[in-house]
Amino acid sequence: MTSQIIVKHTEGQNAPAVEHGETPKEIYISGTTDFRDWIHFTGEGGRLNCGIWERSPGKVIAEFKCWEFFHLIEGKVIITNENGQSWTIRKGEAAIIPAGFKGTWDTVERVRKHYVTLVPGP
Repeated sequence: MTSQIIVKHTEGQNAPAVEHGETPKEIYISGTTDFRDWIHFTGEGGRLNCGIWERSPGKVIAEFKCWEFFHLIEGKVIITNENGQSWTIRKGEAAIIPAGFKGTWDTVERVRKHYVTLVPGP
């Protein structure tokens, strides 16, 4: 165990490089397909990931294989489970999505979020 902390920058020379991505066609429902991700830290053998993620408006099928905590820096999303229950998360709010969650993720307004994901252990 270490007694050090890890400090990461979100802007400037020491910030992580942005990774650009496209939503896979098999989960795409509507809207734009682009997203950007700044991975700040990966640990626990690749099971733990932290960073900033953003996406333009669009709706996708959501199947979470890992736990996710996120805090919206900007935007608005509507997350709906496979039973039709939905939650609206807005700028300044946070949520935890459990591993195994299935439903949809609808980015209503451009989203920028801090996130931490954890893949369940064996």
